[in-house]
Amino acid sequence: MLAAYHAGKPARTPVCLGTSTRFFMFNNPGANPAGVEFKEYFENPDLMFDLQLQFQRWRQFNLLQDDELGLPEKWTVRVDFQNFHEAAYFGCPIEFMPGQVPDARSAFADAPEKVMEHGIPDPFGGVMARARRYYEHFKNRAAAETFLERPIEVAPGFIFPEGPFTLACGLFGTDVACVMMIEEPDRYRALLDFLVTSMIGRMKAWRELCGVPADTNFWYADDSIAMISTEMFREFVLPDHRRMCEVFDNGKPRSIHLCGDATRHFPMLQKELNVQSFDTGFPVDFGAVRRALGPGAEILGGPHVELLLSATPGQVREEVRRIMESGILEGGKFILREGNNLAPGTPLENTEAMYHAGREFGVRG
Repeated sequence: MLAAYHAGKPARTPVCLGTSTRFFMFNNPGANPAGVEFKEYFENPDLMFDLQLQFQRWRQFNLLQDDELGLPEKWTVRVDFQNFHEAAYFGCPIEFMPGQVPDARSAFADAPEKVMEHGIPDPFGGVMARARRYYEHFKNRAAAETFLERPIEVAPGFIFPEGPFTLACGLFGTDVACVMMIEEPDRYRALLDFLVTSMIGRMKAWRELCGVPADTNFWYADDSIAMISTEMFREFVLPDHRRMCEVFDNGKPRSIHLCGDATRHFPMLQKELNVQSFDTGFPVDFGAVRRALGPGAEILGGPHVELLLSATPGQVREEVRRIMESGILEGGKFILREGNNLAPGTPLENTEAMYHAGREFGVRG
């Protein structure tokens, strides 16, 4: 189904599930019967490597979707530093909280310029030194081992950005970043110029280390832009997005992931930066998004994760039907997935209800 979709000849809308380490880590007893926590996962590269393979095996045989099921041709592991790696790269301490994903604590709220005190961070220094050790260790293990008689590959790491405004909020605190943007715009721009220069340097260095081809499509995110207006986005954030996109330009359309309600920014991203694939969060008016972007844009999204977690299968089916009948199917470039990132403890009968409803209602009339 996915092959037909990517070939431009989908018989129906593909149905896929986005799952992160959080989903597997807190999904006991099924996916993580040993109850491994994030701190031990982060501190032990062999445990990180092995658990990813175990989680993938559980996914392949338990989550019904149009992605590859059963034993795959190959397994893929990656150095998994969650969403904290970018702020940690600049020196923010990592926090491990019970029952939560790890995060980096803001370290520069009182004195934002301190982030520039030691110049551009070493792409392979600090937390990135650990990342490089893990990456090389993973490569060595993957070359020497198989899992369930299938080869293992290591995905390149740290070659895409989490987003400049999201990083600023993480480093300085959301309130500080937003107030500075309004009251001290020159100061804000100077700090963001430093951050983006550093991010670009890190991505270039990691692309070289991982042997990433120059024509690799540029994918990125910037979830925190859901908090600001389109006018503020155009003035204070779009130039930084453009700068990154131009550095890694390969002439191809770009992809972006945006959690929350960021759809008001989609037309600008499409027009200004040739973003043509939008991985959405929640809430999303899918019919309005399709009308705004046209039939040629790819859109990924679907029922809110809380609904999938707590609703009945019948309610899930009705929500899928509502989305599919919104006009989102015009052009055929829609992938149904949860909105966004499957929550631990989601009943499998609900993910299966979403899959079957996608098959039922995902055929264009």
